[in-house]
Order: sequence, then C-alpha cells, then structure tokens
Amino acid sequence: SDALTRHEEAEELYRRWDRQWAQHGYGYWVVGRHGRAGQLGFCGIKPMELHGQPVLNLFYRFAPSAWGQGFAGEAATAVTAWAAAHVPDLALIARVRPANTASQRVAERAGLTRAPHLDTEGYDGFDWIYVARPERWAP
Repeated sequence: SDALTRHEEAEELYRRWDRQWAQHGYGYWVVGRHGRAGQLGFCGIKPMELHGQPVLNLFYRFAPSAWGQGFAGEAATAVTAWAAAHVPDLALIARVRPANTASQRVAERAGLTRAPHLDTEGYDGFDWIYVARPERWAP
C-alpha cells in the first residue's frame, strides 16, 4: 500500500513527514546499512487515534531487496525502544494487514502483541492491531 506514482506525491509526502518532525520532534527515520550508501527503507512513529484514543503508530516500509534479512525487525525494535523512552505516555501500536505475515512477524519481533479486540477498518483496508504494553488495552 501507499505506493507513489508521481514525483509530486513524493514531495507532498516529504513535506508531511517534515511537518510532523517539526511539530512533534519525532517521525520516520531512513534506514540504511552502517558505512554503506543507499537506503533500505523507513521506520518510525506518528501520532494518530485508535478508537478515540491518542496513540503512536509504528510504521515500517522497506524495499523488496531488503525483505527477509531482518532489517525491518531490527529497525522496528529500535523505534519501539525509542518510543518507550521518549514518548512513554502514548500507547504504541502497529496496524497490519491480516494477510501480511511478514509484517506481523516484524511487529512481534519488536515486542508488540496481537490485540484482536482492537482490529479496525483502516485508511485503505482492514487492519489487525498489535500493541506494546498490552495491559493498557485489556478487553
């Protein structure tokens, strides 16, 4: 999802991400290999609402060439730890498509737990919800 087809879409996405950094002091980081040029993908957090509650959404998107090598799980784990240390008052969630087993594994590797009672219709399809600190979301 979220595939961009025009240069203008990429520019608007960058502006939106840049505004988030300016407003909140956090957002999405570029992920690469230490000491090597090029990027593998993006990982980070953004504020949103889930069932009327303010939360942080854990986001990760990686190039297909980076899939299956553990980069997304490593980045998501680092971002989860950063969020717990720097934005502890907001619950951290990940929205994952039911058929996306690779993304489910990334969320679990980052320490999030599936919370079926929170599943919801997302922006562009149905989302399974994974949560950090599930005691915050007891059914």
